[in-house]
Amino acid sequence: MSIESVKSEFQSRGLPLEVIEMDTSTATVSLAARALGVEPARIAKTMALRLKEEDILILSKGDARLDNRKFKDLFSQKARMIPLDEVEAATGHPVGGVCPFGLKTPLKVFLDESLKIFDVVYPAGGGPNTAVKITVEDLAAVTGGRWVDLCQV
Repeated sequence: MSIESVKSEFQSRGLPLEVIEMDTSTATVSLAARALGVEPARIAKTMALRLKEEDILILSKGDARLDNRKFKDLFSQKARMIPLDEVEAATGHPVGGVCPFGLKTPLKVFLDESLKIFDVVYPAGGGPNTAVKITVEDLAAVTGGRWVDLCQV
């Protein structure tokens, strides 16, 4: 279902993107990098966070870590991941497949500056064995994501 929602969004918006489905897990950055044959940094890690008033998604390069000080400076609150058992209800995607496409309800998307060093990145595609090959420029356009500096690199 989640993978289908991503495919459906791509089709309904006329986007020339496809969900890559693999026989092996891509649920973590290292597994995804190995399955795709790319460096871990090139995986566009999607983090689902809960603010006091809303849930958001932050995408960063795969080997970047969220900087709590930068997060608090931007959002005026501490970073809190959405609890694992609530991720699918909040995004429409299972843990390991969370991505900014085919969301259950619209969520604000923030793109970390760390992604800008690449031309092409690989976010998940709605399932724990999926990926989407996309240019960083298209990722920003498709998601309407706001560029921010939130990670340690």
